[in-house]
Amino acid sequence: MTKLSVNINKIATLRNARGGDLPNIVKTALDCERFGAQGITVHPRPDERHIRFKDVLDLKPLLTTEFNIEGYPSDAFIDLVLKVLPAQVTLVPDPPGVLTSNAGWDTLQHESFLKEVILRFHASGIRTSIFIEPDPVMIRQAVKTGTDRIELYTEAYAKYFPSGREEAIKPYVAAAHAAVESGLGINAGHDLNLDNLKYFAERIPGLLEVSIGHALICDALYYGLENTIQLYLRQLTREGEK
Repeated sequence: MTKLSVNINKIATLRNARGGDLPNIVKTALDCERFGAQGITVHPRPDERHIRFKDVLDLKPLLTTEFNIEGYPSDAFIDLVLKVLPAQVTLVPDPPGVLTSNAGWDTLQHESFLKEVILRFHASGIRTSIFIEPDPVMIRQAVKTGTDRIELYTEAYAKYFPSGREEAIKPYVAAAHAAVESGLGINAGHDLNLDNLKYFAERIPGLLEVSIGHALICDALYYGLENTIQLYLRQLTREGEK
């Protein structure tokens, strides 16, 4: 079964909008684990507009599932990850001021940079993943960086899913086959939701993990957090795994 990692950035956004400590980040993360999430994802940005570096430090000793820290590998980010030692770090090529992640790595152009960063994380026993477009060329090139996994950037799939899911999924199936043939693990994330997740998970070979935040937290406003996590887990359960 594909693991569900809940991205709690939007919880931090809500807290920061008012100040104070409501909702509490640590409590929410622990509740997500208690309700069935198999991982917690955070994406600390330089301006700390949602998850703060302190949140990351507070979470580490208390989480019992896989902790995934994603972000651009600046010096400050690398230092934080090496201090926290999460199960996984996901490298994202987003500049400091971007609203949300909006592109994957060019593994041809940034091969040497990624290789250097990944070596540092591997030296501390941290599994690595790199955010990438569904491009078989870039995925095969990713092997040279030494990464353990790729995270497929699924915005295009989500965008075109309503008008034609068969066409929307094709580039991702090809990308997944390239990853499997190259010996890379496969994660996925960005705009996956209750409408498009099951179709995606059933058709992507070797899908190990999805990271979902915005849609899941929005759904929780209507269905409640515990029920919402269970709804997402059901989308990831294939026949015979129940």
